[in-house]
Amino acid sequence: MAEMLKIEEQYAILSEVEPPAALRVLKHGDSFAVFDPHGDIIPGSASSYGLFYAGTRFVSGLQLLLGSRQPLLLSSTIAEDNSVFTADLTNPDIVQDGRVVLERGVLHLFRSRVVWNGGSIERLRVSNHGLRSIQVPIAFKFDADFADVFEVRGMRRANRGQRFPPRARQGSVVFRYGGLDNVERRTRIRSSRKPNRNDDGAWLFLIPLEQHESVDIEITIACEVGDEMRAPIRFAEAVERTRSRTAMADAGQVVTSNVAFNQWIRRSFADLHMMVTETPSGLYPYAGIPWFSTPFGRDGILTALELLWLAPNVARGVLAFLGSTQATTAADAQDAQPGKILHEMRDGEMARLGEIPFGRYYGSADATPLFVMLAYAYFERSGDLAFVERLWPHILAALQWMDTYGDVDGDGLIEYARRSDTGLIQQGWKDSWDSVFHDDGRLAEPPIALCEIQGYAYAAWNGAARLAAVRGDEPQARQWADRAATIQERFERAFWCEDLGTYALALDGKKQPCRVRSSNPGHCLFSGIASLEHARKVAGTLMSDASFSGWGVRTVSAGMARYNPMSYHNGSIWPHDNAIIAAGFARYALKHDALRLLTAMFDLSQMVDHHRLPELICGFHRRPGEFPTLYPVACAPQSWAAAAVFMLLQACLGVRVDGTSRQVSFVRTVLPEQLDWVRINSLRIGDASLDLLLTRQAHDVGISVLRREGDVEVVAVK
Repeated sequence: MAEMLKIEEQYAILSEVEPPAALRVLKHGDSFAVFDPHGDIIPGSASSYGLFYAGTRFVSGLQLLLGSRQPLLLSSTIAEDNSVFTADLTNPDIVQDGRVVLERGVLHLFRSRVVWNGGSIERLRVSNHGLRSIQVPIAFKFDADFADVFEVRGMRRANRGQRFPPRARQGSVVFRYGGLDNVERRTRIRSSRKPNRNDDGAWLFLIPLEQHESVDIEITIACEVGDEMRAPIRFAEAVERTRSRTAMADAGQVVTSNVAFNQWIRRSFADLHMMVTETPSGLYPYAGIPWFSTPFGRDGILTALELLWLAPNVARGVLAFLGSTQATTAADAQDAQPGKILHEMRDGEMARLGEIPFGRYYGSADATPLFVMLAYAYFERSGDLAFVERLWPHILAALQWMDTYGDVDGDGLIEYARRSDTGLIQQGWKDSWDSVFHDDGRLAEPPIALCEIQGYAYAAWNGAARLAAVRGDEPQARQWADRAATIQERFERAFWCEDLGTYALALDGKKQPCRVRSSNPGHCLFSGIASLEHARKVAGTLMSDASFSGWGVRTVSAGMARYNPMSYHNGSIWPHDNAIIAAGFARYALKHDALRLLTAMFDLSQMVDHHRLPELICGFHRRPGEFPTLYPVACAPQSWAAAAVFMLLQACLGVRVDGTSRQVSFVRTVLPEQLDWVRINSLRIGDASLDLLLTRQAHDVGISVLRREGDVEVVAVK
């Protein structure tokens, strides 16, 4: 009998809705909004549109109407700094008794919106450009379903709390929901102008306008949880809040000779500025909108590594936050063990009730070694030993987890097997349930040892050894360095597949290799665990036609049993994955291959809305003159996708910033053919600062110091 097709829900990718190609997104703090180019939030249980706060959708419908009709869209955009949405709208032909009583294009509706932490505010300006006075009927329709973000993504709940009837007053309406967690959530909507008619979910304004007269209306939406009460806020104040400084404000700046490349860089900086969020422990880059606008351990660490050479403060915030949320006890329901680093943290009714395990969830095997890896990388970049001293107990706890819970069988490799019945089956970055398999398509049985996690562990032990040496503990440094060397030896022996020209994707519970060509070994180059001989062979495999599509390296090579270019992790293309692979290429002096990946991602940035690299795209082969195939429910913006350009550029420039020796070095620098020069402004090294210019020359790249403040050395290595 043929095997029955099994469809299994996994939290990482579940979604029932295919959104339209053009979305508008705003975020500030723990609030974000997703709406269409008109500025409308389209209602519907299967819609990803909404105004979200603290894991809940507080506005599920918001529509602007001219009478009973939608205005015509002229254009709309998000400001380059992601602070404000604006749209220009006009009226269609208005017909009465068979004749046009108002010609198209007489009215101009200028709509602007800003999201601030805990709400949003909208300003509508209505202008009459006709030759006579007119009464304009403007309607707003509202709804609030208070759906948990996991409900919006398609999960079904046996029971929900109670939605109370809206309370409408002059110029305001309040929607209320009593959750099963005994928390009341409210959406409070106010208008600066008293509506002529105020129904429970709709306002009608009858606005008389003389020729060339304009009228403004401001509508404020406040999201309240429990005892929270939010006072009204003016539009200008909300804009100012969204433009407040973050760690990105202190980052170095990159400008190039290519206008299109600069657009990609500016968009990436703006998206990261928007995604970096103030937490009680410091600034943290939330993962992505709409599904992952919350702290993720792995995502935050990898984003920080991508940005480290330009913005070390992001790494500092990530380390502080993850140290403060590190597990201290074992809890199977959350896949938690002492010393383990957070995978994901959620707010909202379902998390509070335990209907999902993600209130604080620790089901990732890679975040803990990556935490240690980032701690050393941050110290090397910043020279901030005082911060490392404060972090040291968390580093020790993470290493202890790697030595015990992470390596239960004592073979020196880190494996995982979920302990929570509702947690993630796969606990590497490719966390789809079907992402780890054998060459015949059989799923690997746990406990599973992924190849890239061994690389992260190797880098973590080496980094910890160097930190121990800096702290004066030479015996501990030697012990941990020996541990790293042993891991490298075991890794090479267990994972290398000569006939595949790459490392195995993983070892299953019986220590049998998953002989699959995948992108995962590119991370092994990034961590440095790969031998030089094998690294070059891995690079050749990754850049073969079966793996490199022209838009980037696929997660799984074409021809593998579960290859599917439309899947989430088994053939798709992820920008952050390609950036890490490029950094791995650069580590082994494979600069030509790094250039190809930078060029592919640059080309992709020119094909997507706002030059914003999405979380992933489909892995179809690049066809001349055609656009890439977008993945329909990819997050955009996504922090590690936005940060990819900076790691890709670093790989090609060969730039390394050493805060401990106050030195900036450029190793075998190359520039893509699209760039004649690259300027790096305000690159900070401790209390010193540099402006640098890298210029293409006949046979190499020239490096000039345009400005130097403080004691810092610049070195070029050919």
